Amino acid sequence: MEMKRVTVFCGSGKGTDEIYETQAKLLGATLAKQGIGLVYGGAKIGLMGAVADGALKENGNVTGVLPKFLSSKEIAHEDLTELIIVETMHERKTKMNDLCDGVISLPGGIGTMEEFFEMMTWAQLGLHQKPIGVLNVNGYYNALITMLQTMVDNGFLKEKDQNMLLISDNINDLLTKMKNYKAAPTIKWINEKTL
Repeated sequence: MEMKRVTVFCGSGKGTDEIYETQAKLLGATLAKQGIGLVYGGAKIGLMGAVADGALKENGNVTGVLPKFLSSKEIAHEDLTELIIVETMHERKTKMNDLCDGVISLPGGIGTMEEFFEMMTWAQLGLHQKPIGVLNVNGYYNALITMLQTMVDNGFLKEKDQNMLLISDNINDLLTKMKNYKAAPTIKWINEKTL
């Protein structure tokens, strides 16, 4: 599929290892070099700032989406192509989804997980058919991958829904998987005995 813009979810901190910031900058730069616009949380701090800086350094198109209450804390990135101010965190996620053709999660904390899982949930419910990627920097998401398998093993997640998630520790490999992604039909609430 053609990806004109990708939303990146990631931490407002830099993490304990410089590889996280390095890979965030490289992801931003790679998107820009491939002509893919970046949509992200709009901040200048942490991995959010790093992914934006990486794209901007390569003259990429970068759109930030920031809730009003955070913009007043002076964390907004000043050099973006566009900064969209919204009222709430819910509006932020909706806008970021509306603007993109796919999603990538870099390492991050609770907010990143919440954004990632909401996109997975929307895909599971058939609300979108966009590729969802995880850049597994430094094995950061290994425990999450294991948890998703536990959900499958215990009957709380269908394997076909688990397979929606595209995982790689390599940026170009992940982008290739996303470009080649074809969503499977998802109808969660039909009784499978009738199929």
